[in-house]
Amino acid sequence: MIRIIIHGCMGRMGRVVAATAAAAEDIEVAAGVDLVKGDESMDFPVFSSLEDCTVPADVVVDFSSPKALDGLLKGAAKKSLPLIIATTGHTAEDKARIAEIAGSIPVFASANMSLGINLLSEMAQKAATVLGESFDIEIIERHHNQKKDAPSGTALLLADAINEVFLQGKKYVYGRHGREEKRQTPDLGIHAIRGGTIVGEHDILFAGKDELVELRHSAASRHIFALGALEAVRYILGKPAGLYSMKEMITAASAVTRLFVSNEEALVSLYRITLDPRLITGIFETLGQGNVNVDLISQTAPVDGEVSISFTVFKKDIDKTTELVESFRQSVKNLEIKVADRITKIAVEGPGMETQSGVAARVFGALARADVTIQTITTSETKIALIIPQKDEEKAVGAIKSTFGL
Repeated sequence: MIRIIIHGCMGRMGRVVAATAAAAEDIEVAAGVDLVKGDESMDFPVFSSLEDCTVPADVVVDFSSPKALDGLLKGAAKKSLPLIIATTGHTAEDKARIAEIAGSIPVFASANMSLGINLLSEMAQKAATVLGESFDIEIIERHHNQKKDAPSGTALLLADAINEVFLQGKKYVYGRHGREEKRQTPDLGIHAIRGGTIVGEHDILFAGKDELVELRHSAASRHIFALGALEAVRYILGKPAGLYSMKEMITAASAVTRLFVSNEEALVSLYRITLDPRLITGIFETLGQGNVNVDLISQTAPVDGEVSISFTVFKKDIDKTTELVESFRQSVKNLEIKVADRITKIAVEGPGMETQSGVAARVFGALARADVTIQTITTSETKIALIIPQKDEEKAVGAIKSTFGL
């Protein structure tokens, strides 16, 4: 059973976390921390500060106030307790202090614990990448009339995610009251609405010429944030010191989610190529002009001014490829061309690769244990592609599926 301390247990979210934890089979509330004295509705002791808490626990979950950050960090560090920070409204200085304390204890910090909001953030980044500067971007957030910080931490989380795409080139504009000028291209508008009992709504508008793209998330209850916080508790337990986020948690189980297998390609390897960017560019320009589809390109480090280049082409294009490359024989007198057509191309892909270490080692280890030889490898942030002998396809696929539960 995981024992948690709820920091800010008497607040709205603190009470929701307590109720949600009570319904969980693997988590229990050991104690609470709040300046407000606990009442009979609480079935756990409540202390005025984390340092004063005498009840042993495994993780601290914070849904309090930025003003309580100092005591929270000191208490968690003193007790060496992993920390989940779900409170919003922190300043840049506060965030720097959180990052500093993460050097000694594991800290999970997120402006929003909803899985849906974090998916919205990913979608917003994709939209910004595709639409670019040709669309104006505005964020509108709505919350209940008791919320103190404006704009919400979630609105800033979304704005920051979008601004990553523009290399921090967007300028945040908070409302437009008193502004007597046209909207500027770098502007990213952020607008806050407070009223009634709205749990939380966030709209991202991409406004272009004669068209509007809108992304929206609406929270029907605070329960979703409590569920996300408890998932963070399970995730951070046992982790080394460091700063963790929702993105890492969401992708923890998605190191490899897709497996692609193809026998339609051949591997072409060119040896003794002079390290000349114009020559190498010329080779691939010639292949392109010959309508040869090239994939999985890799190049060795130079040795004595020469490199080796490998790439795949469709088997039907082997003769054409060889003929086109042979045209460079005069420029590369020692050129060697080798073609392997009894190969299988395997690609494994997953969003978790971007935030997890050791995924490549797991892939290579699985193949090594299956006694599969890897002939060529290329990688990206979320993909590993490799070439193996065709005769080893069945055991290679089986090894990868077994390792990653596909």
